[in-house]
Amino acid sequence: MTGSTSKINAGIIGGAGYTGGEMLRILLNHPNVEIAFVQSSSNGGNYVYEVHTDLFGDTDLKFSSEFSTDIDVLFLCVGHGDAKKFLDVNEIPDAVKIIDLSQDFRLAESSKHKAKSFVYGLPELNRDAIKSAQNIANPGCFATCLQLGLLPLAARGLLNTEVHITGTTGSTGAGQSPSATTHFTWRNDNLSIYKAFEHQHLNEVGESLNQLQPGFGQAINFIPYRGDYTRGIIASIYLDSELSGDEALKLYEEYYNYHPFTHVTSRNIDLKQVVNTNKCFIQIAKHGSKLLITSIIDNLTKGASGQAVQNMNLIFGFDETAGLKLKATAF
Repeated sequence: MTGSTSKINAGIIGGAGYTGGEMLRILLNHPNVEIAFVQSSSNGGNYVYEVHTDLFGDTDLKFSSEFSTDIDVLFLCVGHGDAKKFLDVNEIPDAVKIIDLSQDFRLAESSKHKAKSFVYGLPELNRDAIKSAQNIANPGCFATCLQLGLLPLAARGLLNTEVHITGTTGSTGAGQSPSATTHFTWRNDNLSIYKAFEHQHLNEVGESLNQLQPGFGQAINFIPYRGDYTRGIIASIYLDSELSGDEALKLYEEYYNYHPFTHVTSRNIDLKQVVNTNKCFIQIAKHGSKLLITSIIDNLTKGASGQAVQNMNLIFGFDETAGLKLKATAF
């Protein structure tokens, strides 16, 4: 069905949050999708543009307090723990594909719910499995950024030393509900560390690296930062490597050669190149014995809703880039 002009019906649960808003922006312009409903328990009956004000003039859709299973795909844009609760009390027919953006089904030990199984939805790792999947567990934003920086090395069995990572994420990564560390007056002109060495996305990263390099057990020393900006993740990753800079660059280029959203360069990269897009840019540099990999994504698109749509495209046989040819805010 690649290149097909046929359309599927999509439903969104939890459409009022950041990932729900991103899902709407993408699907409203997707050539193969009709939005059947956008559910929000707190906004039922309100116009979508009353919450996502940038969509004023683009749609007259209203939020629904109910949902229907007369659809082809269901996106769960809900908080962590809430996807499982939703499926506990709602029977979704097997004919409906589920793409969950929470962390509820990402790990192998939690990838099954009742009779449903969830495939880990990182296309650069599991493209073939995604194409035949019934249900998808969409990766976390930091997990996506870090894995894309490390997968080519794991695929060649070259992760044999400790990995050191510093990563900074925008405030939207913390979700829409306000908190002390997302408040503008605290976050603006400020920088702070959180969950040092213990970030929950490290579990996803470890499982994926072991998938490509069985027995991988090296320490991943990850220091996450809260950035004083809205969108985007930048991660600097370094480790000891015997590869030359040119060898590493070639290895990464070959690994991502058939993946349309991940691009490798030796030139300097910056967040504005990927914000508002589904792209990941990776920069490779060698400094003495250290290989430095810099990975950048938008946490709400490639790190969430954009990747979810990419997974949908693969499942339904659409062009993998359909609806996702988005322009960055380069200036």
